[in-house]
Amino acid sequence: MVQKRSIGEQIFNVANILFMILLAICTIYPFWNVFITSISPAGEANAYSLHLWTFNPTWEGYRKVLRNSYLLVAYRNTIVRTVVGTAVNVFLSCLVAYPLSKKYLPLRNVWTGIIVFTMFFSGGLIPSYLLMKSLGLVGSFWALILPGAIGTYNMIIVRNYFQSLPADIEESARIDGASELRVLLQIILPISVPIIATVSLWYAVGHWNAWFDAMIYTSSDNMMVLQLLLRRMVIEGSSQYMESGGAGTMDSSEYVMTPTIIKNTAIVVATVPIMCVYPFIQKYFMKGIMVGSLKG
Repeated sequence: MVQKRSIGEQIFNVANILFMILLAICTIYPFWNVFITSISPAGEANAYSLHLWTFNPTWEGYRKVLRNSYLLVAYRNTIVRTVVGTAVNVFLSCLVAYPLSKKYLPLRNVWTGIIVFTMFFSGGLIPSYLLMKSLGLVGSFWALILPGAIGTYNMIIVRNYFQSLPADIEESARIDGASELRVLLQIILPISVPIIATVSLWYAVGHWNAWFDAMIYTSSDNMMVLQLLLRRMVIEGSSQYMESGGAGTMDSSEYVMTPTIIKNTAIVVATVPIMCVYPFIQKYFMKGIMVGSLKG
């Protein structure tokens, strides 16, 4: 039997739906505005108005941007950094989280406290740079990977997830003679796909969006990452990076390429790939974060 809702509940549902629609519009419109601006002619792109649609779209901006030599190098560096960095992050986080999830680990609370301490206190920028320089990592690709090899918060989430797993599974494997490393690699990790997918997404997004460490530790254009290139194009307005490979202002074509079009096109090109990852991990995301956040 369907229970009839009261007038107050109906008003609340309508208000809730309207609020969610408004929130969705406020969330989607900035992305839509950037995309429409990227395919608009110069006159429309430079106009100070709501860019809801263009009746004369052009993909010339994407052709120019995708021919930019700096963008191709930055894309390569960012993809390599994201793949390698995420793999290192997840492996080391699991390697640390597994022993910390065991109550029989000597001084477990002490080790956990030392690791959590790093979430709130650090050596600072200058000591960190001097340390990287003394290790010979300045100007190296590994300067973008090793300093953040383990994210404390993500490691704690993984540890909590490991604590929620039944101990009987591990005990049966140990009876069969499995070592701790084999238990982790062949028993724990295969049944921990939700939390691994969740932290992998967090790590991947972090690497994809990172630019500050690349600006500090690298100086060569061959080491430039995508977000640092975007910063120099969008915020600093550097014409050097917008004009490379034909991505600058073009007056000879039917559509004039302006900095506004180039900037918005570059933002779309840099944002879409990481957004495409979400649909494949969404089914694991909520389960992983909910289970991993329960136990302390």
